[in-house]
Amino acid sequence: MRAREAYWIAVGEVLDPEVPVLSVVDLGIVRDIREEADSVVVDVTPTYSGCPAMQVIESDIIAALRNAGASNVRVNTVFQPVWTTDWISEEARARLRSYGIAPPSGAAAVVTELIPLRRRVETIACPRCGSSNTEQRSEFGSTACKAIMFCNECREPFEYFKPI
Repeated sequence: MRAREAYWIAVGEVLDPEVPVLSVVDLGIVRDIREEADSVVVDVTPTYSGCPAMQVIESDIIAALRNAGASNVRVNTVFQPVWTTDWISEEARARLRSYGIAPPSGAAAVVTELIPLRRRVETIACPRCGSSNTEQRSEFGSTACKAIMFCNECREPFEYFKPI
């Protein structure tokens, strides 16, 4: 196995600290891993600027790559193109659902006009029972990228990973 492949496998084991059922590769924030001179360089796009998990993610990526044999590791934060929930793999969406978080629905649109403060919330299926008889209880959940939903069928709250 080539070193670059081993590095991707190692980084693929780094879990998102806010959604520990997903790796940072599953989430789509790792944009590239390459060797430059005597270093391994990783380009990472945060889910949003100011994401509080980025320091933990960066140190976990460095540790994983050092364990995989890289002595010098550099993590670059890349803001363009901006991260979108479209980069979350289908496998990762299924893991979110089985973990109890409704994955983002549809495709995130590239918005070029002002976004209203109150957006119409589409129907979100409950990840527990599959019912679409749900309602949003809070725009924000345990993290800014999730909302709190409630299922009127099974009477359970759940988080929804908002499309960005």
